[in-house]
Amino acid sequence: MSTQLRAVAFIPARASSKRIPDKNIRPLGKHPLLAYAIRSALDSGVFDAVVCATDSELYADIARHYGADVPALRPAEISADRSPDIEWVRWMLSELAARGRLYDVFSILRPTSPFRKPHTIQRAWQAFTADPRADSLRAVSKCKQHPGKMWVLRGQRMLPILPYCIGTTPWHSSQYAALPEMYVQDASLEIAWSRVALEQNSIAGESIIPFVSRDLEGLDINEPDDWWLAERKISLEQVRLPDVHLPPYVRPNDKEQSLG
Repeated sequence: MSTQLRAVAFIPARASSKRIPDKNIRPLGKHPLLAYAIRSALDSGVFDAVVCATDSELYADIARHYGADVPALRPAEISADRSPDIEWVRWMLSELAARGRLYDVFSILRPTSPFRKPHTIQRAWQAFTADPRADSLRAVSKCKQHPGKMWVLRGQRMLPILPYCIGTTPWHSSQYAALPEMYVQDASLEIAWSRVALEQNSIAGESIIPFVSRDLEGLDINEPDDWWLAERKISLEQVRLPDVHLPPYVRPNDKEQSLG
């Protein structure tokens, strides 16, 4: 636990996922996806609190089973699929402050990156606290599809997104190895000062530390193919999920049926 800075981990878990219905509580291995983010946050020892930001009482019950706090349910107006993160982050910080719980730093650990381990969070925390002048830290992974070869369509024509050249050769006609390295945010981990969200209305600010994910730390499960890949990697023992030393969550109705 932090001895100087008070830090809170937010685990966002909306109940209205469309591409993979109920993905945040869908079982991966023995536990729902949500469990791995919660346990990694708790086991990292970095945070003074681990809070699940959800709009569902079922999700809240599951989160509490795995050790997270759910002080209130997210209002529907900030839980839509197009609701920006800053809305629920500010709401969550305000809800906690109203209960006398003030935090210097917040982190967002999304359940859709199940291979983020406690040591991943510890490594990111060390990088963030080593540079107090930065506004935030954000996880990134090296691009596999270079944006220099991406296009935007305009009717019957298309234009390169990045109209740069190496000498006289456009990026889109250059070899990948000749292009500058590019990174994409992988959504697995973010850390920021609470004042950045409250005063600048931003979860990132302007001065951002890059945190380069290793191996599958940054894998983001959003599509059915992503889920298949995660299960495949686990079955081939190419990757391990974080340890969860708790019995799997059982819904109350299932408990009653088993007793009957």
